[in-house]
Amino acid sequence: MKNSTSILTKAALAVVIAGSVIACKQPATGNKTATTPAVAVDSKATIVYINQDSLLTKYQYVTDMTKRMNSKGLAAQGDVANREQAIQREVADYQKAAATMSAEQRSQTEERLQRKGQEFQAYRQNASAQMQQEQLSEQSKYYDKINEFLKGYAKEKGYKLILTYQHGSPSLVYGDPSLDITTEVIAKLNEAYAKEKK
Repeated sequence: MKNSTSILTKAALAVVIAGSVIACKQPATGNKTATTPAVAVDSKATIVYINQDSLLTKYQYVTDMTKRMNSKGLAAQGDVANREQAIQREVADYQKAAATMSAEQRSQTEERLQRKGQEFQAYRQNASAQMQQEQLSEQSKYYDKINEFLKGYAKEKGYKLILTYQHGSPSLVYGDPSLDITTEVIAKLNEAYAKEKK
């Protein structure tokens, strides 16, 4: 199963790519990386950024989604493992009893076990595909939720562009801490999510 965090990180890729064009035009001011601001956000700024790493670790929706997907993944893995063990037991039972069976009984049992093995392989592939589809669906919901929130937030604050920063991302090497709106955005997202959960 793919790491949920890495999947969610990909959700911000479009914003990162769009932001990289603007970030490349910004004058270099040093080689520091962006961090959670220790100063107030510049109220005159029209271009700001969000620390994606903080968003993924501090936004309660992501935490809940990760727990939910991990739980579903473990349940699916357990179900597949149980089915596989059941087939393995049947094969072992057949191997023990094969010497006492007639040729026709062996043939019928082998056909049945082969069919069960094929059905199991199809089931395992379907279970894996379903988990991937659910992860993509959750990723899409997360992406849409963030985009919808940021559209309204940008309009409310008068921001023209909101970039995203992620540690190790070459598209935004430095951001002045006065342009980092991560803390405020996470607080508002968590507040909205808490109301949504009630």
